[in-house]
Amino acid sequence: MLKIIIPSIELFDETLNEFTQSKEQELQLEHSLVSLSKWEAKWCKPFLTKTDKTTEETLDYIRAMTITQNIDPNFYNLITQENINKIAEYIDAPMTATTFRKERQTINKETVTSEIIYYWMVSFNIPFECQKWHLNRLLTLINVCNIKNQPPKKANRRELLSQNRALNEARKLRYNTPG
Repeated sequence: MLKIIIPSIELFDETLNEFTQSKEQELQLEHSLVSLSKWEAKWCKPFLTKTDKTTEETLDYIRAMTITQNIDPNFYNLITQENINKIAEYIDAPMTATTFRKERQTINKETVTSEIIYYWMVSFNIPFECQKWHLNRLLTLINVCNIKNQPPKKANRRELLSQNRALNEARKLRYNTPG
């Protein structure tokens, strides 16, 4: 969970024709499958793409991430660039110590939507309470399940010959024979 503070700011109220001071507001945010689903339900397009989001789409995702109750919708317009940078860092954080070799980093090349992630959860018997985990942590778990459920990779011919050569050399030394 990420906590950000939307600072107090001076605003001009056109109806009263005077300046007012907004209150400082703390937001608790969670980048999860739940927030992803909310955003995709509203925008009807995948969130996990490389295309840039509009300001409105970005603010909507922050709204979807918000777990703090009873937030005035106008507060989202007061989010600072510093807040947005912190949110971006939080979204990009791995939230796990697990790492993968380059060739195993991707699960699939299809467009990933919330429904695809739910499908993976069902396929790997991942409990639905994990939908509230940080999304990157959940995707890492899915990737681990995918890797662990694959049959062992067959060694290529060169690797097999190299292993056999090493075994033969070890046996020759062990039994003190020329071969």
